[in-house]
Amino acid sequence: MRAYGAILSANFRTLLQYRAAAIAGFTTQIFWGFIRVMIFEAFFRSSSASQPMTVDEVVTYIWLGQAFIMLLPWNIDREIHNLIRSGHVGYELLRPVDLYNLWFSRAMAYRTAPTLLRAVPLLTLALLFLGMGLPASPEAGLAFALSMVGALLISCAFTTLVNVTMMWTISGQGAATMAGIAVTIFTGMVVPIPFFPEWAQTVMEVLPFRGIADTPYRLYTGHIPAGDALFHLAHQLAWTAALVLAGRWVLSRGLRRLVVQGG
Repeated sequence: MRAYGAILSANFRTLLQYRAAAIAGFTTQIFWGFIRVMIFEAFFRSSSASQPMTVDEVVTYIWLGQAFIMLLPWNIDREIHNLIRSGHVGYELLRPVDLYNLWFSRAMAYRTAPTLLRAVPLLTLALLFLGMGLPASPEAGLAFALSMVGALLISCAFTTLVNVTMMWTISGQGAATMAGIAVTIFTGMVVPIPFFPEWAQTVMEVLPFRGIADTPYRLYTGHIPAGDALFHLAHQLAWTAALVLAGRWVLSRGLRRLVVQGG
């Protein structure tokens, strides 16, 4: 475990160096957050019908989504991509560590460091000036924190699974594009899940993607009662286990037929 902790720590500290990218991303997320808030405020003002979430809940949901957007597993690890394309993945196989755990540790750093750089200033700004509310209650805040741990685990397991598919595709672009589409729609990042038709919600409630964003954000706002948190945490952990097992199985199959590219 010390080896994987060292890998996570080294990659985390490396990714913290990309401050210019974080500032650019922070500015972009503020811009898109404003657009989405204006769209939903216009939607609420244009309709007198009862809605599944209040405007205050949606505004908070949007800013949480913008703050934690880098936690979403919609891209591949470029370093692993380059290792596979260049043939240097052979060096990874020589390390005295489990390859899946190695890549999972990399995914942990890949998701947490960029998220931390953007989330802290954006949440501060949103809470002070942009209409974002505090957790609905202390219990909601605790449920949110625990659920974000579950969201990180699902995200890393899904990221590692997509990375492993490069054993076959080499470029990884196709898998990353499909993952990006699924993540964008099914996490609630475009439209919160309660606004979808009931038949769609039934499907999305089962899939793992809601556990990455929708579940923790709705726990934060109190739209999902804190008393129901254990059920949703179990959903996140079950999908994490399933994705880890799937990733390990795909990796074992891939290693049997791996042809090292390059010279």
